[in-house]
Amino acid sequence: MRAGILAGGFGTRLQELTTEIPKPMVEVGGNPIIWHIMKIFAAQGVDRFSVALGYKSELIKEFFLQHRARRSDLEVDLASGKATVLRDGDHDEDWRVRLLETGLETMTGGRVLRLLKDCNERMLLTYGDGVSDVDIKALIQAHEASGALATVTAVRPTARFGHLEISDGKVRRFAEKRQLDEGWINGGFFVLEPQVADYVQDDSEAFEEGALRRLAEEGQLAVNYHQGFWQCMDTMRDLTLLRKLWDEGNAPWAVWR
Repeated sequence: MRAGILAGGFGTRLQELTTEIPKPMVEVGGNPIIWHIMKIFAAQGVDRFSVALGYKSELIKEFFLQHRARRSDLEVDLASGKATVLRDGDHDEDWRVRLLETGLETMTGGRVLRLLKDCNERMLLTYGDGVSDVDIKALIQAHEASGALATVTAVRPTARFGHLEISDGKVRRFAEKRQLDEGWINGGFFVLEPQVADYVQDDSEAFEEGALRRLAEEGQLAVNYHQGFWQCMDTMRDLTLLRKLWDEGNAPWAVWR
C-alpha cells in the first residue's frame, strides 16, 4: 500500500521554528521528522509515499531531491552541471516518493482528497508531525475486519498535569495523572478506502471536522486501539521530549533499529 502524509500546514503552534521551515522538516537527531515517519512505515513494508505539500513546499522537495547526494561521494562536471555518484552513502531508503502540490491555503480535507485521487486505491494516511511504534499490520487487519470505509488509530495522550483531590479547602491527595486517565484521542494513523473521497466536501474543510465526522455518523469509521508509544510534535515542549528520547537512545518509535 501507499502511505499518504499531510505535510502542507503552517505549523503555527511551533512558530519558533516554522517561520523558516515547514514543520515536517524540523529535525530530531539530525533528520527531519517526516523522515522518521517514513522510516516507521518502511520498516513494516510500506515504501511508497505520497506527500501533500503546501507551506514552504520547496524545502521538502529539496530534501528529497538531495537525499541521495548528501550521503554519497560525487563527481561534478562544472561545465555541464552533471553529477555522477562515485559511491553510495550508508542508507537503505529505497523509497518512491510523490510530492504533490496541494495548495497553500487548502485545509486537511482537500489535501486528503488529493492524496486519495493520486492513490486511487486503499491508502494509509498520517500527519507529518507525529511518531509512534504503531503496528501497521495490526492496523490494516483491524480495518479489514471492520468492513468500514476508514479506520483511525486511537491512542492515549501523554499525561501532562498532576491530579489534586481537594476537601475543605485543602489538598488531601496529590498524584501525577496517569496516562490511562486521559481517554482516547485521534493518533493520526489511518487506513482509508477510495470511497472516503466522497465524504470530503471541499478545500475549506478540515478532514477531522468534515469527512471523519460524516463517516462516524454513518458507522463507517472503525478504530484500532494502540496501547504503545505515541507522541505528536505540536510545541517546543513536544520537540524537546522527542530530541531527548532520541539522544538518549530511547526512541520507541525507531522500530527500524
